Amino acid sequence: MSSSYETYQKRRLITSYFSVVLSIALVLFLLGLLGMLVLNAKKVSDHFKEQVVVTIYLKDSAKEVEIKQLEKSLAMSEYVKSTEYVSKEQAAESMKAENGDDFMDFLGYNPLQNSIDVIVKADFVDVAQLEAIAAEATSKSFVDEVRYDKDLVTLMNNNVKKISFWVLVVSAVFTIIAVLLINSSIRLSVYSNRFTIKTMQMVGATKQFIRKPFVWKSIRLGIIGAVVAMLGMAVVLYYINKTFPELEFLSNMVLVAGLFVAVFIVGIIITWISTYIATQRFLNLKTDALYY
Repeated sequence: MSSSYETYQKRRLITSYFSVVLSIALVLFLLGLLGMLVLNAKKVSDHFKEQVVVTIYLKDSAKEVEIKQLEKSLAMSEYVKSTEYVSKEQAAESMKAENGDDFMDFLGYNPLQNSIDVIVKADFVDVAQLEAIAAEATSKSFVDEVRYDKDLVTLMNNNVKKISFWVLVVSAVFTIIAVLLINSSIRLSVYSNRFTIKTMQMVGATKQFIRKPFVWKSIRLGIIGAVVAMLGMAVVLYYINKTFPELEFLSNMVLVAGLFVAVFIVGIIITWISTYIATQRFLNLKTDALYY
């Protein structure tokens, strides 16, 4: 009878430890993903900003040497990431591929213009700076006009500001929730040993002596949970980097390593503080209060 009771108690203990590790791992995993998003928020927003194309349309009278000089000056500019010259023939072929019809068959000529597609660096993608860039380009006598999607740029910048704000708010809220959830799991684990704590106290054990094994046990559970969370984060990072290599999430390995270390340390600190507070609470309770 006693052996079956001991087996039952061991199973309860293992189940309790497993639930604590699982809750710590899940919370730290989500916290790590959120941290990943916060650290790479600018990189993601820059990627979308750099999809905006500024097209410089050239007059038919533009000489090849003038076009080459313009391309060279654009490439050397601090605000340009890349340029691509698109001839009117290439533009016609692109339109034919998109629409499936050759519009030149019924027009009899190619109405399109030679152009230069300019990818502007993310820091310069706002209406004021793009207008200045457009004004500088149109000052050239062989440039006909400069076009870009002004409404898209305005909408994108407004949304980036809103998203950045809400990401910070959600990060703060989720951090608080993470601490509360881990603290709750640890308290439940300590609660199941409240009578053991009080018995040790009644036979003369000091608070530090009683608290020490519980703290170390929770720290070990926190380490296991943090390791599981980091493995999950590594899988997600690998998948994101493989699916969206242009985002370059793994380009700064120091930042990635810092995030993993932070998740590991947070797991240890939260479990240590939670266990300390939980054990202190039961140490200060009167014996009669343990039954409620």
